[in-house]
Amino acid sequence: MKSRLSFPRDAAIPGHLDTDRLADFLELDAFFSKDGTARVSTITNQQSIAASEDYTDLDDELTRGREEAELRTVSCVETRCRALDTAYPFRLDDYGDVILCDLHEDSLGQIAYILSLILSNLRSVSDVFEDPAIHPTEAEIRSLRNFFQFFATAAMAAEIQGSAWSFGFPRPDKSGFLQKLKAIWACLGDGRVEPQPGVPGHPKDDGIDVFAARPHRDCFPGFLLAAAQVATGKDMRNKSLLGRVDAFKDSWFSPRPATRFIPYMVVPFAIDRKRFVHDVRSLGNILHRLRVPQRVEEAAGLVERGVEIEGYQRLKDAREWVHSYRARGRSIA
Repeated sequence: MKSRLSFPRDAAIPGHLDTDRLADFLELDAFFSKDGTARVSTITNQQSIAASEDYTDLDDELTRGREEAELRTVSCVETRCRALDTAYPFRLDDYGDVILCDLHEDSLGQIAYILSLILSNLRSVSDVFEDPAIHPTEAEIRSLRNFFQFFATAAMAAEIQGSAWSFGFPRPDKSGFLQKLKAIWACLGDGRVEPQPGVPGHPKDDGIDVFAARPHRDCFPGFLLAAAQVATGKDMRNKSLLGRVDAFKDSWFSPRPATRFIPYMVVPFAIDRKRFVHDVRSLGNILHRLRVPQRVEEAAGLVERGVEIEGYQRLKDAREWVHSYRARGRSIA
């Protein structure tokens, strides 16, 4: 018996296929399944149920579209596998009929993927976890979002190939806004932290969740310096740092840093291929579910070389939660 997930029927309607959501469902089905598998034919079976229960008039159309839904969903899974390689915790069998969860105990990249998959399907953005028995609790959701910020910090470190700091509130070291900003800039040395008149009296993070930088040994400005917003909700497109980084410099520095901030957005979601080019133009560079896990894998090499990645030690807590959550889901299947 499979876990109590809700099949996203509206994602399987011919002409309106959402293969990312269908692939998400199959991945979660395999994740919770006691044998670690999910059959692609589940899509066809659920379409048949929809035709008999809700869409009787569309039965002919649904019949014609069933093969397309399966083929396109398999293609979506194959794309994820190619993009992430060993950081992808799933694989297809040789016939393309079954998705298998191949979650490795120590792979933080795979844990980053599972965490992203869960965040992408919370009740606020999806109906897959409709059953409250399998949906994370409110306390767990807060923890998951904090975990994702640590994964985002590690991913940004690998993206820049330098140090990274978790600046978003609440900060892992419990520091205040100015205390943390000064500590980071003591390492970077370009500009001086000096709040300007009119700034908020008790700022949280002023929109920046992660700083990542790769300064040169000459200590001069003009190096890779990224500022990232970490967004885990449906309103991600309202949180762009483009156009805001200059205001951040003007508000909190004097003299302001000469080095340009590179705006990033880090999200747990699968990309919307049709909108992605526009999203990059409006949001800046984007690390999404097909990028974050691989960068997290690469961050391990930086840690081994002694590069500072704040919160990296907390990733093991996320790994423990994911394995515990999987066991819980299997127990109620």
